[in-house]
Amino acid sequence: MNDPHANYKDYEKAQEPKRPLFKNCMKAFLIGGLICVIGQVISTIYMYFFDFTEQTVGNPTVATLIFITMLLTGFGLYDRIAQFAGAGTAVPVTGFGNAVISAAIEHRTEGFVQGVGGNMFKLAGSVILFGVFSAFVIAFIKTIFTYWSGA
Repeated sequence: MNDPHANYKDYEKAQEPKRPLFKNCMKAFLIGGLICVIGQVISTIYMYFFDFTEQTVGNPTVATLIFITMLLTGFGLYDRIAQFAGAGTAVPVTGFGNAVISAAIEHRTEGFVQGVGGNMFKLAGSVILFGVFSAFVIAFIKTIFTYWSGA
């Protein structure tokens, strides 16, 4: 006896459009790499013109990348880039900036406090939470290993 579910699954699989996996991966890789190159250029500018060191240049570079992303998101350009590149724009820190400002733009009609302020960190809040928690765990493990190796 023929299983109607199996026939439907075969039909569904035949109708599903083929995804260009390699092409999508290459676009994500190239755009994500371009974002990282831009970050490196910003770091070099900060080190050359503003006397930052390799140890201190990270924070202003990340802040600048997030600021640029927020501007591009506000003007609607970052979403176009993200549609083209896919995960290439979500993985770097620019994805964090896009998540923050997108929620703020979406809820701006509800007011600055309840709309923008209350919804700005809906998605980004979990990123911050897990980032801080992960940093704590790694620092704790490093402290234990440092203590044991020094004792």
